[in-house]
Amino acid sequence: MKKLNDYLYSGDTVLKILQRYSEDLKQAAKETNNQIDLLHSNFLLQIAELLEHNEFLTSQSQRIREFYKLMANEYPFLAFTFKGRIKSLIRAEAKFNGYIVEYIYDYYTQHGNYPSLPELKNSLNCFRDLIAYRIVISLPKCHLQEGETYADEEIKYLYDVANQLPGFLEERGFTAEMSSLTDQKISLLLEESVSPYYRDYIANSESNGYRSLHITFYDNIARCYVEVQLRTKEMDDFAEIGPANHFGYEKRQESERARRDAIPKGENIYFDDANERGIILQQLELSKLDVNMFSAVNNSLINDGCGLYRGRLILPYEHLSSFQNDLID
Repeated sequence: MKKLNDYLYSGDTVLKILQRYSEDLKQAAKETNNQIDLLHSNFLLQIAELLEHNEFLTSQSQRIREFYKLMANEYPFLAFTFKGRIKSLIRAEAKFNGYIVEYIYDYYTQHGNYPSLPELKNSLNCFRDLIAYRIVISLPKCHLQEGETYADEEIKYLYDVANQLPGFLEERGFTAEMSSLTDQKISLLLEESVSPYYRDYIANSESNGYRSLHITFYDNIARCYVEVQLRTKEMDDFAEIGPANHFGYEKRQESERARRDAIPKGENIYFDDANERGIILQQLELSKLDVNMFSAVNNSLINDGCGLYRGRLILPYEHLSSFQNDLID
């Protein structure tokens, strides 16, 4: 079985690793008639194409920057950041295998047997966040009026921004995708014309307390999907350095994988392969990797200049509230 771990110690670039892993995975898949590994190989090629194709990133970020300029004009009193990132190779690999494990496990526990190959392949046509942008807003407390609640006012502005985003981007070559979150509660702050497109994890907060607004667009010019997340600073802190942070998410995934080992080994090769790939990926000692432009002292102290672990940053914009100028003499 081909595993990403086997390609991380030769000093290659991320693009070379993607190329070698994808080609070897495809060749092995042809020899064994493993259609999921063929799909896996094509998934890796998508990431390579995103990393290689710089022109569309320039076009895309410029069009999204237009919304940043609109916000700076309409909300000069807000502080906010725009960030864009291509998902890292390690996390994309973990997510692909995690989807396989989760889908087969859920299907098995519900039906007592395994999904058909077409059902499994169809479940993997769900990756829309290889490119993701995040808008984080913060309302300076000095802007509050008497009787207003800080959290409530900040969320009102967040939904106001969310209501404007789909129409603005659709005028610039993006098409909003219908939400995949079924039977969700609809916030009264989200306009009826845009609510079908948002996955509202504020009105429908997750069990770990994670809150955010997510919306997916297809970029008709760049011909790829992008996800946009909108959060308040408090929500972003909770997701990045609080209980919902990615490290905690990975730990929960480890325990879930252990529970999923209840499925008998040897009965479903797709589950077995994805489960093993996911487990050994969690066991990586980043300090021992030899990848061009990547260094780590341990799994926390990382200098990632190639997007291997933390992803490739493609859009940093920061807007300081005009109220902060009031503090300057």
